[in-house]
This record gives sequence, C-alpha cells and structure tokens, in this order.
Amino acid sequence: MKHLFKAIADFQQEVPVIHKGTQGYGYSYSDLPAIFKVINPLLQKHGLGFTQCIDSEDGQNYLNTIIFHSESAEKIQSSTLIPTVALKGMNDYQSFGSGITYYRRYALASMLGLVTDKDTDASGEQTKQSISDDRFVKAIEAIKQGKAKKSDLEKFELTAEQKSIIEAI
Repeated sequence: MKHLFKAIADFQQEVPVIHKGTQGYGYSYSDLPAIFKVINPLLQKHGLGFTQCIDSEDGQNYLNTIIFHSESAEKIQSSTLIPTVALKGMNDYQSFGSGITYYRRYALASMLGLVTDKDTDASGEQTKQSISDDRFVKAIEAIKQGKAKKSDLEKFELTAEQKSIIEAI
C-alpha cells in the first residue's frame, strides 16, 4: 500500500480548500461537479482514481467508494449505508438519488482528506487551517526539492517556529 498512500499524501499536499458554492435550504455545500473540477487533474497527476457504486445487502443500500493507485493496483475502500429517508416534495426515487449524491460527496471528501470549508468573510478570504507537524515537514521537503513553493503554505495558519523555518529556506 506504500504507493497508494504516498500518492494520496502527495495529492493532499496540493489539493486546495474546495469552497461551498451551492445553496441548499438554509445551508451551502460543495457540489460534485465543483469537487471533480478541482480533484480530477490532481488525481491524474498522482496516478490516483476512484469509483463509487451502490450495493444492496439485506434490503439496505450501501455506497462503496474505492480509491485506487493506477500503477500498483493498490486500493482502499469504504462502504457507507445510505439510509432511506423521505424528503419533503420528493418521491422515493428522487429522495434516494439525493441521498446517493449526498453520500458520494462526503465519502469521497472523507477518503481523500478534502476540506470543503465555506468562505468566512465578504472579501472571499478563507479561514486558515493549522498544519500538522508531519505535513509541514513534508511540505518543507517538497519546497527544498523544487516540487512546491513557499507560497503554497500561505493557506495555513503557521506557528512562529514554522514561519522562521520557511524564512530560513
């Protein structure tokens, strides 16, 4: 699984926050086309792909999400129960379709480590997330190897120590 996990880690270093741009009833979310537009080129770059299919077992419907590495054929998968819920103004088929789409978004985001935070102010600036020590070390290595730029770390809330490490490069 070392090829798959390395490819996912490299993918995660590059994938940006995917902002919630679609409005629901009193909430916003990142729709599948917006997510695909961002992730598909990066998945391809890192030799990754995914598939999602519905499986039924004991009268229950499950969404199976598989993330795979195309060269090594390594894969990870997750199975998520899609509960049967009647949604106001929708027939059973529409409710089921809505559930599939909902779980596709969140299963994929969870498995790939996507962040789909909403813009927090009128200027469109995003809330900065902290970066784990392990991810920071990998980012610094990528910068030193010319695979990343210092500016790639601007989206993170950095500690004073991390800022001084970046300045020293």
